[in-house]
Amino acid sequence: MLTDEQIKAAKKVTPYSSGESPLHEHNDCIRFAYEWLDAQAKTKGLVKTPFQIKHLIERWAGRYVSTSDVEVAAFLHPDVRGKYPYFNISSRLTNPSTKRILNLDQAFSQNQNDRHDLTNYSRNE
Repeated sequence: MLTDEQIKAAKKVTPYSSGESPLHEHNDCIRFAYEWLDAQAKTKGLVKTPFQIKHLIERWAGRYVSTSDVEVAAFLHPDVRGKYPYFNISSRLTNPSTKRILNLDQAFSQNQNDRHDLTNYSRNE
């Protein structure tokens, strides 16, 4: 699991896509994004048709996640390349197990992933 120190350092050097100041509400949001990205199958090339990744992560984790959170998570992940939303993940998305985030205090703090739509995913972890 990512430490607060790792996240703090990454926030300083992540190449954000937006020209605005990055938005981060809680470090757990970056951890949600990291775990969601970790569950996805990685490809050689970047995805051609982008997904609304932040929304998929929010619905899975039951809490708001910013684009900036996803960008930091992707920057920290050793197997993820690309810029939001064009990462090297398979277009056949994997629905991550919620076991990945059950130990995080912010998981399901804003809803119980009731909008999580399994039809967005081809596989389950």
